[in-house]
Amino acid sequence: MNLIFFSRREGRARHVNLAHPVTLGAVGALALGVLGIAFVLGLELGQSSSKTFAGGNSQHWALQIKRQQAEIADMRSALQERVDALSMRMGQVNGQMIRLDALGKRLAQMANIDDREFNFDAAPPAGGPEDGAGGIAAQIPDLTSLLNDLEARVDLRDAQLAALENVLISRQLREQIHPEGRPVRQGFISSYYGSRQDPFNGHGAFHKGIDFAAQDGADVVAVAAGIVTWSGERSGYGELVEVNHGNGYVTRYAHNRRNVVAVGQTVQRGDVLAQVGSTGRSTGPHVHFEVLRQGRQVDPLTFIRR
Repeated sequence: MNLIFFSRREGRARHVNLAHPVTLGAVGALALGVLGIAFVLGLELGQSSSKTFAGGNSQHWALQIKRQQAEIADMRSALQERVDALSMRMGQVNGQMIRLDALGKRLAQMANIDDREFNFDAAPPAGGPEDGAGGIAAQIPDLTSLLNDLEARVDLRDAQLAALENVLISRQLREQIHPEGRPVRQGFISSYYGSRQDPFNGHGAFHKGIDFAAQDGADVVAVAAGIVTWSGERSGYGELVEVNHGNGYVTRYAHNRRNVVAVGQTVQRGDVLAQVGSTGRSTGPHVHFEVLRQGRQVDPLTFIRR
């Protein structure tokens, strides 16, 4: 195979035989040189591009990692705030439960309930069969809802126990101020309430109290809690102590040798009011005991027998 080249300057043609070994060697060398140059240029270009891509990709991933770390930190902070809020609410609920336990113990004592029936030091027993479906782990929103329900129930129980305490206190107060018992620790009834013969003139008379014969100087005690409204001498009664118990009830203790309480003093059931004597219209050491309801004397025997 021949290649013919024409030269305008010289005006003649030149023949190149491609099959000649020299020609083939020159062409091969030229081709190898071109390929080598192309390979070197491609290698340098690839390395340059790789460095550029690697540098940009590293910066990109570094920014992504920093952004994700910031998001994780924000989530962790928000979660910690929720946990702290739940812990605070749990602490408040626990404080309320401690107060309710103390209130329950006090109410059980006030109502004389056996500790074995209502034991506030231990959790109430619970049990029952479980279904096979299993359960779902509680989530934070679920815990918040449970806490809301628990707080509402605790507030309701608090109000109910407080109302029950008021009822028990009122009942105990009524029991304390209601006349009950004897005005002397030792002695016997020497004269009952109602019609009788007057011990001084023998005429028929109405006795408005009960007489308790007792040793001279013995203690005269209050039959209920109240406030002393009279302590001194009164015609026919001699030395008299009068106690107002509220709810329309008043008790009187007469013929005392000496009174030991003053007007305005608060007394409890069993407190000493005076000493047994025989002052006033009396035939011997005794206590004339009267119970007044709404300003009128009633038979004290009903209250004594209680």
